[in-house]
Amino acid sequence: MERWKRSFEMKLPIESVGFVLAAAYALSCWAARQVSMDQFHLPAGLRVAALLMFPMRLWPYLILGEYAYFAHMRFPMIDKYGLAWTILSSAFLMPAVALILHWHRRLMDARTDAWFISAAMTSAVVVTLLNLGFSHLLWPVPHRNDFLTDATRGALGQFIGILTLAPLALLWTRRKSGWEWNRRYAAATAGAATVIVGLGLLTLLVPASAPSLKITLQLLVALPAIALTCMHGWRGAAIAVPLVNMVIGLTSRGSEPWSFDSSTFVAQQILMIAGVALLTLGYSISHYYHHYTSGRKRELVTAAHARASHFAGEMDLRRRVLEMRKMGDGIDHSLSEIAYYLRDNGHPDMAHSLLQVSVANSRRFREHTSLVYPTALEHVGLYLSVQLSGLGEHWRSSRRVLSPRMVGDPCGMSTGLQLAAYRVMAEAVSVLLEHEEDRIKVHARCGQIGDMRGIFVVVSLIDPQRHIAEGTMGITIERLTGRTLPYGGTVQCRRNRVRILLVESSEVEEPPLK
Repeated sequence: MERWKRSFEMKLPIESVGFVLAAAYALSCWAARQVSMDQFHLPAGLRVAALLMFPMRLWPYLILGEYAYFAHMRFPMIDKYGLAWTILSSAFLMPAVALILHWHRRLMDARTDAWFISAAMTSAVVVTLLNLGFSHLLWPVPHRNDFLTDATRGALGQFIGILTLAPLALLWTRRKSGWEWNRRYAAATAGAATVIVGLGLLTLLVPASAPSLKITLQLLVALPAIALTCMHGWRGAAIAVPLVNMVIGLTSRGSEPWSFDSSTFVAQQILMIAGVALLTLGYSISHYYHHYTSGRKRELVTAAHARASHFAGEMDLRRRVLEMRKMGDGIDHSLSEIAYYLRDNGHPDMAHSLLQVSVANSRRFREHTSLVYPTALEHVGLYLSVQLSGLGEHWRSSRRVLSPRMVGDPCGMSTGLQLAAYRVMAEAVSVLLEHEEDRIKVHARCGQIGDMRGIFVVVSLIDPQRHIAEGTMGITIERLTGRTLPYGGTVQCRRNRVRILLVESSEVEEPPLK
């Protein structure tokens, strides 16, 4: 109860708060009844809304509040309808609805939102049958209409009242369920709500001699309601359906709480079915959107972990290459000292030969270590690294790879993305060199669109009439897909070319190089 005390800024014992709640509920029911009709029964919606908003330990106070409301409303009716009907017909309505909602509690806790339609329909039917059953059994005066007519009007009025207030209560209880407001829809949402209210105001201005125009305007409010549902799922329906029902109910022509407007009743039946359809559609939209977003989040987390794993592996290779180059520098230094010693001791030819062998082996050693990890990429970027490292030399020595054409500035991409592009280019060319006989050309283009940046690589055979073999395509996709997935990329093999796309968000933080 401490949460409710802080919310209402009350320092009262729990019993006092309960009696205050009972009084507030009774007063709200009385106010709702003043603007209600038999075909638009707001107290029914207030009953379900209160049971949804408050925990079960406060339900007895809500029952007490409804008893107080019935006592005030039906006490003057004792002389006409009898004491037995006044007491019995007032005693079972709230407990029956509370029991129905309690049966649906398990579905409510499981977040299976379809339970609400079932609970609303069951509550409307049960309350109507209780009302009519007690009245037919205990009233000393005859009814104006037959049982079926009263049951139809009563059930529809109860159900419309529930659809008017209960979705708002459900929306309030789910206010912290992780819904993210999309600012793109802010203006459209406000506009749709304004159109609904505006059509309601126009309906009030329609003269009584034009009932068809009134019904048309009442039915048009369904269009912005559909827009709200499509934009926000069940939350949009929880706002739109009450607005529509409130507009239709308040624009009905009825001067007394028990009055009936036949011209509006048709539109209410149509919009009631539309309201159920909108809520069901909203639940489906929200359900699949939740599954999509949760699946998308899992994919993003998985891709982030894969990128971190790949980058960690690259950093491990980087450390090994640096250690190997330190060892190579030590060997070069030792060989240089030996060559200088031989030259100083009268062996210039042997010293010269040793220096030539040392320089050639050192160059080849560095080319091979650059294939393990291209350290030049950190300083000059992907494109120059490909051309100046051992990878470019390997392509030139094969005499089958043309000079690559590369467009854009790769230095704007993260090191991890450049390393992934380096690996997929090397792997794609290697597969085609191994399994195809034609010469190969490499094209690359990098850039940024919106908040996404990336690189598009095409490795193709020169002859456009030649097609890459099916087996080669399978090997290429198998080897490259694992490197592209962490960066949201794709690998496609079409005709004579392999197309590779790697992308990343511009908000990706660059891991430190160690």
